[in-house]
Amino acid sequence: MSGDPDVTFLAGALERRLTILGSTGSIGLSTLDVVAHARARYGANSFPIEALTAHSNVDVLAEQARRFRPRLAVVADERRYADLRHALAGEGIETAAGPASVIEAASRASDVVMVAIVGAAALEPTLAAARRGATIALANKECVVAAGDLFRDALDASRATVIPVDSEHNAAFQLLDFAQSHAFERITLTASGGPFREWPRERMQVATPEQAVAHPNWSMGAKISVDSATLMNKGLELIEAHVLFALSADKLGVIVHPQSVVHCLVSYCDGSTLAHLSAPDMRTPIAHALGWPTRISSPSLRLDLASVQHLTFEAPDLERFPCLRLAQDCLHAGGLTPTILNAANEIAVAAFLGREIGFLDIAGIIEDTLASRHRDMAECPSDLAGILAVDAEARDIAHRFCRARAA
Repeated sequence: MSGDPDVTFLAGALERRLTILGSTGSIGLSTLDVVAHARARYGANSFPIEALTAHSNVDVLAEQARRFRPRLAVVADERRYADLRHALAGEGIETAAGPASVIEAASRASDVVMVAIVGAAALEPTLAAARRGATIALANKECVVAAGDLFRDALDASRATVIPVDSEHNAAFQLLDFAQSHAFERITLTASGGPFREWPRERMQVATPEQAVAHPNWSMGAKISVDSATLMNKGLELIEAHVLFALSADKLGVIVHPQSVVHCLVSYCDGSTLAHLSAPDMRTPIAHALGWPTRISSPSLRLDLASVQHLTFEAPDLERFPCLRLAQDCLHAGGLTPTILNAANEIAVAAFLGREIGFLDIAGIIEDTLASRHRDMAECPSDLAGILAVDAEARDIAHRFCRARAA
């Protein structure tokens, strides 16, 4: 590190070794943007990288590996391994492929693991990182939703620390005074309302994938953007907050805030409500998670309230956006209902993006899948094998409902 006083003070944070699971997606790209900014500002050795992983985007992964010099690059799709090995030949970077190699990447000796994989595919790698006591920068909500108790148990049994990266949970993490948990009265997560906030259901019935992913404020991947459009994203976040912060369902709420400037509100028993504000830029919570407990510089947009001018809030409409209601029901029901909710949602969203079903069919498929699994929910085991079995069965059921609606 240089002799700059700032760099000397930040040395402990900047020297931490980083693994990024899902480096070619939206969160992964933003994470590497923060790393590049840190290296330009503080020194080229900031945030040395242990491993980068991608699902199948070998071209971007290889470009990232050449620029950021990880020890290991992994592509989850084994069919792309030859391409990755060829792209990085002579670079001195270890390469691997397959889901087991992604888990191995999470298990390697890094200080911070950024979990930016979308969906329940992140579950096993995240558990591997938790079990070895890593600091987990968690940008994936589905693995917590699908395996909440298992995830919590893994954290309790290790030295692992979770720093949430979702803007709302990261805001809550900064606002919550855990030494006074008795005083928590309500934690309110904000939702932009998505692109269909003012659309009648008749118009949503014919909404296209292109319209659903055109989020008014955030730049996100396709799946998360559709979840935002259905408000399922906020429902999954309620379940995630319940697990991460050990908060009862009655202390969690959602409010629609179209400007996406206020990310969370924490109300205390003395009548105080604290709000976290920032521009809608994921690099802000990413920088907070990478540097925690020290704050580091970020290239993110800065908030200009004079430019924003108005901050508005409204209650969510559960009639037009039933996915939020379904998620709230699963939060109260507990057990493995969130596992089924998440699995069915992933299948339904993929079918919508593939133009196999309509936008409003997403909620119907989730509700039908939950109903079909309701009777034997109590007998389901909650170990990893049981959770994966329930997840797989729910996906099969959701697939059948998708095919029936597409017929």
